[in-house]
Amino acid sequence: MEFYEVIRTRRSVRSYKPDPVPEDVLKRVLDAARIAPSGSNRQPWRFIVVKDPEVKRRLAEACDGQMFIAEAPLVIVACGFNIHYNRGRYMGDYSMLVDVAIAFTHLILAARAEGLGTCWIGSFDNEKVKKILGIPEDVNVVAITPLGYPRNPDVFR
Repeated sequence: MEFYEVIRTRRSVRSYKPDPVPEDVLKRVLDAARIAPSGSNRQPWRFIVVKDPEVKRRLAEACDGQMFIAEAPLVIVACGFNIHYNRGRYMGDYSMLVDVAIAFTHLILAARAEGLGTCWIGSFDNEKVKKILGIPEDVNVVAITPLGYPRNPDVFR
């Protein structure tokens, strides 16, 4: 798919088929995030892939009860951590947030290119999500997306 078509046709998908996402497709989507640019090439992100139905249900509840999240075969949680770099100088929380958002955008656009649907979720209880997934206190949850094939293939038109 041509790049401008990818960005023009990306939509927030809220209904998914139960079909699994093939591992090679998931790897390509995650790889798109991995190679995203970041300040000083810090790459201050980690992506947690959730497949377990009960964990997806609990995450959906922590996302203001948006239960469509649990319907997708996968949920990806983007996490960021602040680190010292550039000869020990702390560059602040916003730099990390920008870097993670860039990588997450790569992930979402790569998913669209693969025919997958996503929905960038920014409304969630950070502490509940961290507890559900066992995320350390010093790591921030930045964004969440369900990932799967759209139930309605016309959603991208």
